[in-house]
Amino acid sequence: MTAPSSPDGPAAVFWDMDGTLVDSEKLWDVALYECAEMLGGTLSERTRLTLVGSNMDATSAVLLEVAGRPVTAEAVAETGEWIRRRTARLFDGALPWRPGAREALGAVRAAGLPSALVTSTERVLTELALNSIGREFFDVTVCGDEVGGENKPLPRPYLQAAELLGVAPERSVAVEDSPPGAESAERAGCAVLVVPNDVEVPGGPRRVFRSSLVGVDGPALAALLAQV
Repeated sequence: MTAPSSPDGPAAVFWDMDGTLVDSEKLWDVALYECAEMLGGTLSERTRLTLVGSNMDATSAVLLEVAGRPVTAEAVAETGEWIRRRTARLFDGALPWRPGAREALGAVRAAGLPSALVTSTERVLTELALNSIGREFFDVTVCGDEVGGENKPLPRPYLQAAELLGVAPERSVAVEDSPPGAESAERAGCAVLVVPNDVEVPGGPRRVFRSSLVGVDGPALAALLAQV
């Protein structure tokens, strides 16, 4: 069990996964480009970048559109299952860390701050990723298939994490790398530490930007919360 947070620091820290903690977006790239080809289309880099931070159903629909196929519920489900199986094989091994991410997780845990993993990735794939990342860093995990279809950029994932931890979202810091993730956290009321990876993230009233997670710890997050 974690110790209570300082009155001047964050009540909790919420971590996005893909592109924030681990460089798994590169593995998603492999699966998505291959899926587009399997469907008879070609996924452009520009379109791929619009999918960063997206959920499985939305991604599947775009790939069907790219291939000129009907976007039906059945086709979306079948496409999602193909991506799921391919990504599972890619995730079944050590995932590459983003700079400073492992150290930041350890520092936040050592500071006694409650932590949640809040990801658009589905539970089955998240569990594979946690074999690399480490479950011990998180008190709760909220996955993309556990929010009743209200995925990022809607606020539900972060509100749900706050409810599970029993903390106020406006006293919490979310760590994100994508526009949908940053919007989700901000709409939930969190302060947002944005560390862009593959795509540019616009500014916002509760967003603070860093180039990496190197040096991120309890005091750094307390200082960030005081800025917004």
